[in-house]
Amino acid sequence: MKVLLILVGIVAVFWGVTLWKAARHEARAQADYPPLGQFVTVGGARLHLLQVGQGPDIVLIHGASGNMRDFTMDLVGRLSDRYRVTVVDRPGLGHSDRLDRDGATIFEQADVLVAAVAQLGVERPLVLGHSYGGAVALAWATRHPEATAGLILLAAASNPWEGPLSTYYRVLSHPLGQALAVPILTAWVPDHVVTDTIASVFAPQPTPEGYDQYIGAGLTLQRRALRENALQRAGVLAEVRQMVPDYAALDLPVEILHGDADTTVWASIHSEPLARQIAAANLVVMAGVGHSPHFAEPETVVAAIDRAAARAGLN
Repeated sequence: MKVLLILVGIVAVFWGVTLWKAARHEARAQADYPPLGQFVTVGGARLHLLQVGQGPDIVLIHGASGNMRDFTMDLVGRLSDRYRVTVVDRPGLGHSDRLDRDGATIFEQADVLVAAVAQLGVERPLVLGHSYGGAVALAWATRHPEATAGLILLAAASNPWEGPLSTYYRVLSHPLGQALAVPILTAWVPDHVVTDTIASVFAPQPTPEGYDQYIGAGLTLQRRALRENALQRAGVLAEVRQMVPDYAALDLPVEILHGDADTTVWASIHSEPLARQIAAANLVVMAGVGHSPHFAEPETVVAAIDRAAARAGLN
C-alpha cells in the first residue's frame, strides 16, 4: 500500500509539473510570436486575421500544423502592392479559437472563414489554399460559389488517397491521447523538434533562411493547436471523399500548382485528377519542386494568382 501511495504521489507530481510546463510553454510562445493582425468573432469563436494592401481581394489559407506566418514571411509582401490580402489562422491554430471540441471539418472551417472575412469587407475574393488549406479552399468554393471569384491551389489535398492514418495522429486524435499525450508534448517537447521536421516539408529545396525562427514552432505545440490539428487531420480523408462529386459543378477560374517532387501530397493522386475534374482548371506541374511552391518558386505562384484574377475579371 505504501508503495502504491508513493507511485500515486510521483504521478501526481509529474502531472502537476507537466501542466505547469505546458502553460508556461504556451505563454512563452504567445509572447514570442504575438498576433500579427486583428480578431473577429464568429459564432462565439475568435479568429485571427491580417489584412493588408489595396486592390482585388485574395484570401490565403495555410496548411496543417501551421499558421498565417507561412504566408506573411514572403508571399504577402509580393501581393500587397496590388491586392487586398487577407490572411487567416485557421480555427484552432495560430491565435484562432477552436470552433468546438470535435475538430472543425473543412466545411465548417470554410463556413466560418467566409463569415469572418466578410466582417472585413471581403465578399467575393480569390481564395488560395496550401496543402490541407487547399481542401478548405475547395470546400469554400463548393459551398459558397457566390463568395468565390477564383481558386489558386498549392499542393492541395483534393482527392482520396490510400493508406492508414499515421500512429502520431491516431494517438493524438483519440480521447486518451487528447487528454494525456497532448499536454505531455506541449510541456516536454522543445521547439527545435518541430523546426527539425520542417526540412521534410521543403525538400528537395532547402528550408528558407530564417523560416524556423519566424514561423513560431511554439504556436504549433499549444495544447489547443495539437488537439485541433490531430482531429482535423483524422477527418480530412472522409471529408475530401465527400466533396469530390461537387467539383464538376465548379464554374470559376481555378489555377492548380503542384511540385512533381512533392512526397507529402502527391501530384498524381491529387492535382492531376483534380485538373480533369474541374472544367476551368489550369494545372502547372513544377519540375523538381517539393511541398512548398510558394517558397520554391514564388514568381510562378504570383503569376498564377494574376492569371486567376484576370480570368475572373478582377484586373
